Amino acid sequence: MEKSKNAADNFKKGLNCSQCVLSEFSEELGLSKEVALKIASGFGGGICQGEVCGAVTGAVMVLNLKYGNSKADDKEAKDKIYEVVRAFSKKFTDIHGSIICSDLLGIDLKQEENRKIARDKGLFKEKCPAFIVSATDILHDL
Repeated sequence: MEKSKNAADNFKKGLNCSQCVLSEFSEELGLSKEVALKIASGFGGGICQGEVCGAVTGAVMVLNLKYGNSKADDKEAKDKIYEVVRAFSKKFTDIHGSIICSDLLGIDLKQEENRKIARDKGLFKEKCPAFIVSATDILHDL
């Protein structure tokens, strides 16, 4: 799919995984690409510490833009966003075994020395494009 390819290409150009996913859908959901890139910038690498995968957080932001509630009493929208986020997370986990960045990469990214090891071993370049493609494809299917 074109969005998946574009998102993976943007990762190779230096954007983080969250930026790649959110920016690929942002304009069609009423958010400029520039603002999307800024919003997603701190979510790469599992919020910079190996927590929830940036491709997943980018996807959740896309789902929020499409289905999220903007009023506290909009129970229908709140129920819908929780439903689609759970469905997305299940599909991603079914494919990759987890939504946690450190689990996906096989290294604890909370430790600075491990982040350096991950970079030196090329783990991000080797593994993250597949997570970006999956997240983008799952969004397309949802």
